[in-house]
Amino acid sequence: MDLSIIIVNYNTRELTLKCLQSVYASFSSYSYEVILVDNASRDHTVEAVQEKFQQVTCIANTENVGFSRANNQGIRIAKGRYVLLLNSDTVVQSDTLETMIQFMDANHNVGASGCKIVLPDGSLDKACKRGFPTPSASFYYAFGFSKLFPNIPRFNQYQLGYLDPDQEYPIDSLVGAFMLVRREAIDQVGMLDEEFFMYGEDIDWCYRIKQAGWINYYYPRTQIIHYKGASSRKKPFKIIYEFHRAMILFHKKHYQSQYSWLINTMVYAGVGLKLILSLITNKLRSAR
Repeated sequence: MDLSIIIVNYNTRELTLKCLQSVYASFSSYSYEVILVDNASRDHTVEAVQEKFQQVTCIANTENVGFSRANNQGIRIAKGRYVLLLNSDTVVQSDTLETMIQFMDANHNVGASGCKIVLPDGSLDKACKRGFPTPSASFYYAFGFSKLFPNIPRFNQYQLGYLDPDQEYPIDSLVGAFMLVRREAIDQVGMLDEEFFMYGEDIDWCYRIKQAGWINYYYPRTQIIHYKGASSRKKPFKIIYEFHRAMILFHKKHYQSQYSWLINTMVYAGVGLKLILSLITNKLRSAR
């Protein structure tokens, strides 16, 4: 088996069916399997998938175990030389699988790769090519310096806005919406860290892959559509909390020992302040 595609679903039935349709409509000379892991959805996704795509292997959880743990369930039974994490709210092009596997087969030092990801309006999903969230990168991003000075690398360490999205290059981090990972890299660094519930696990994985000597590569010779945030303007508290908790987890795991107590205190205080502001903003949106 060349490729194992793992899709985690949580109450996104129609998007998941659309994603699967695009996968099976794509051209590929490689063999692949699709593993759907459902996190106790209430919209009967599993039944709909089993009816329309009987070739899909379904894992139906009785509770929402999160993105990392659900993907790991799929990885454990995956048979492919490569594992593709693919969001349920994405649509792949007809050449996406073929193009990306060809690239990986030709570049044995690449541990993980990602294609160009665009939003429904055609704009770039900036998360598809990122730097690691060091304290300085996070500071410049959180306080808007990256938007004020988009072409200056120092102020765009996180979203890499100064790099042409239509050119290919090694980067620090890809995004879990589309991440193609070599089996040998997974065997070396392990699976996703299940301490991360639904954010940060992709950056953490890329960090460990790069630390192990592999290259993470952005390859925009094909693209997918990501229906990001299509469900609602108002976010549940759980989503906002986990987003900010992931920042704390990542910094504590990879950077805390590298910085002084003062820098660490400033980072944690900054995340706490951002959490409060996000909750207030979300509350105001829900009131409209």
